Amino acid sequence: MSTAPVGVTDDSAGEKQLDDRRPRSWWHLPATTTVMALIALVLFGLRGIPGVNSTYVLAREGDLNPLGIVPERIAVPAMGGAIALSVLALAASAGLWVLHARSARPHRGARLAVIALFAVAWILAFMTWVISQRALDVTTLLQGTIVLAVPLAFGALSGVLSERSGVINIAIEGQLLFGAFGATLIGSMTGSVWIGLLAAPVMALVMGAMLALFAVGYHVQQIIVGVVLNVFAIGITSFFFGTVMRDNPAMFNAPMRLPTLRIPVLADIPVLGRVLFEQNILVYLMWIVVAGLTIALFRTRWGLRVRAVGEHPKAADTVGIAVNLTRWKNVLLGSAVAGLGGATLTIGTGVAFGEEMSAGKGYIALAAMILGRYHPVGALLAALTFAFADSLQLRLGTMSAAEGGVSIPGDFLLMLPYIVALFAVAGVVGRVRVPAANGQPYVKQ
Repeated sequence: MSTAPVGVTDDSAGEKQLDDRRPRSWWHLPATTTVMALIALVLFGLRGIPGVNSTYVLAREGDLNPLGIVPERIAVPAMGGAIALSVLALAASAGLWVLHARSARPHRGARLAVIALFAVAWILAFMTWVISQRALDVTTLLQGTIVLAVPLAFGALSGVLSERSGVINIAIEGQLLFGAFGATLIGSMTGSVWIGLLAAPVMALVMGAMLALFAVGYHVQQIIVGVVLNVFAIGITSFFFGTVMRDNPAMFNAPMRLPTLRIPVLADIPVLGRVLFEQNILVYLMWIVVAGLTIALFRTRWGLRVRAVGEHPKAADTVGIAVNLTRWKNVLLGSAVAGLGGATLTIGTGVAFGEEMSAGKGYIALAAMILGRYHPVGALLAALTFAFADSLQLRLGTMSAAEGGVSIPGDFLLMLPYIVALFAVAGVVGRVRVPAANGQPYVKQ
């Protein structure tokens, strides 16, 4: 007795079945935002200072502001404004509950819009509460945000380039530090800030070459290699700082600064003019690199090959793509990009090199890469988010308690960027799809 093979005889029977089951952790994000909104309502609103105003300075004298379209100052009731914004944050949280309750996979655009509304409302409630009886210059705050975002953005882009090809890049911290070190050392020795700018990515390539050598060439565990290289970068730069740069700072560690490039007319636009069009060349390079990498990774043959190597290296090898060579190139390119971020720490801000001056920015950049879902634009937006938290704590730290308002401990302000990074990665990102072959060495069969 023969048994006929079982097969699909009707095309309709072969239709793809979508898994529409709701993840067990679906409630984490709505619950987190609800708790944060309630905290804002109680702490920032109901326990705020009654009868006083919070002032936001928008336009300045001399801005291109015909007919005063943008008001010079906006004063809002500190307590009432914080309550209204907290209620708006609660409404956004309710929207998240509705989106997740109605569908196991909510529409991505709607979900991101509601999250953005919550974040803006919550941050404005916090700012309205904390600047009670005082004034906050919004333009200065945003200018600081852009400057602080540059090293984070370049570091995150370095991670995107490496990890899209399948190499975990924990060594961003060391790459930033080497870039800052090279920019100051070579710039001081040559007396040219522009040569220092060119030296930064070249110096960071040293870190990239070592990462590629051990991770790609010798198949060493990539996370361990990254951590070791970070320690190595701290040690070697501290050695040269203590033995060479400190003894003769005029020759080896002179503070230099890239000139500010002001775009006429556009820089006179209120609020955003100085933020976007009165910066140094590294800020403009950041926008260009983000746009260029986005197009290159998702609209070119090179980007398709890089992503194929990061997702399925064996399949990429079978169609003639040199897997390990592609990984080498991407790690080196990513290191050079991170070197530009390191240059921002020294010649971008006009300060001399100091020991461990990267101060954990490489790890924040790594978080920005994850929050940005391994996409250049997402990494930039995440870097701007973390930089805004850092810029805000700097601005609040300069406000005198004698002016009145709310006094926040300085130690808490220093923690603010890292708290934002922790909440963003744990609460907002959810499950991020990592490149399938990330961290897996490839041995050609």
